[in-house]
Amino acid sequence: MEPEHLTKPLLKDEDNHKLLLSRNSSCESGETDDFRKWLVDELSKQFWISGPLILFYLLNYSLSSVSLMYVGHLGELELASSQLAVSTAYATGLNLMIGLGGALETLCGQAYGAKEYRLTGIFLQRGMLLLTLVCIPISLSWMKIGSILVFAGQNPAIAEGAQEYIRFYTLSLFAYAVLQPLIRFLQTQSAVKPMAMFAAITLMMHVPLCYFVIHTLGFGFRGGAIATGISQWTNVMFMGAYISFSPTFSKTWTGFSTEAFQDVYLFFRVALPSAVMTCLEFWCSDLIILSSGLLPNPQLETSSLSICANTLAWLYMIPLGLSASVSTRASNKLGAGLPYAAKAAVKLTVSIAVIEGVVVGCLLLSMRHILPYLFSSDPDVISYVSSMVPFITVIAILDGFQNTLSGVAKGCGW
Repeated sequence: MEPEHLTKPLLKDEDNHKLLLSRNSSCESGETDDFRKWLVDELSKQFWISGPLILFYLLNYSLSSVSLMYVGHLGELELASSQLAVSTAYATGLNLMIGLGGALETLCGQAYGAKEYRLTGIFLQRGMLLLTLVCIPISLSWMKIGSILVFAGQNPAIAEGAQEYIRFYTLSLFAYAVLQPLIRFLQTQSAVKPMAMFAAITLMMHVPLCYFVIHTLGFGFRGGAIATGISQWTNVMFMGAYISFSPTFSKTWTGFSTEAFQDVYLFFRVALPSAVMTCLEFWCSDLIILSSGLLPNPQLETSSLSICANTLAWLYMIPLGLSASVSTRASNKLGAGLPYAAKAAVKLTVSIAVIEGVVVGCLLLSMRHILPYLFSSDPDVISYVSSMVPFITVIAILDGFQNTLSGVAKGCGW
């Protein structure tokens, strides 16, 4: 028979139960602490990506909006013509640049996550080259866009003004072909703070530039397009200089290479679905602006709906930053072979997008009678826009949620 001290239970049943509960509690506490640590870390990383990007997109889009504000105070016809031109430019060119550039969120993001640093720079060069080539036929088609707009039923006076404005807007088209790949190159490496700084400096220069070109040089409403183009190229030069001379990109930017001319099929295989997704999304609002010219009072309708479209576009920049953030985090994690980390980052960003939508909706409704004065002093336009704000609110909330999910698709390369 074994000694009593070897057979007798060391703990009573109730003591053993307490010990098990204590161990389970310790495990749960440890898991909770790990989750909190991950949550804080992931929130911090996404904030430092999305925050500067949201600011950058807001400031960069403000270039066109500031130009339209100057033009809007020249008259109702000038505002309607310039807004029709901008909507046409985005529908037929700039949205395509944004969409094609979205391919680099997948390509550069996953290459950087896999530590294929040199390949990241090659993708940048390939993107700039191919997007610039795509701009050539688009810019040629813009030279005759006025007659196309009249054929589509637009008011001849507005279409003629839009033709003049969009000719000078070609400057912005080619700037976008270079700017969009630069944005994605910096974004996928989380080097986004300088982008916001460059955009802020450019916008501060743009405000007096608009006045100088429109009024001092006497270009009139055409000056809005010229000033926007100059400012977009200023952004390009800032980013290009930063990438070329900063030691941060010594591994990812090794100079121009003939490899940029290779694997064109691979680029477009990823870029075309991204472009289709982006264009379809933007074409909905652009078609509304174009259709407004067919209504009984085209100047009032086009001017008012252009303000609504600009407001939605401004608000769109917030989820666009979230989209870029989740795209960067997902692509980097997938490139590093960490799919579960990518999935967790996606869930967190979607939760943030829901909160953002509620906050933006409340702000819009509270400012429904203030917002129109930023764009026009015409009482009819102000009254019309105020009545449209509730509809803008619903669109902004749904659009923000959808845009965040599109960032997931780009980051995963779907």
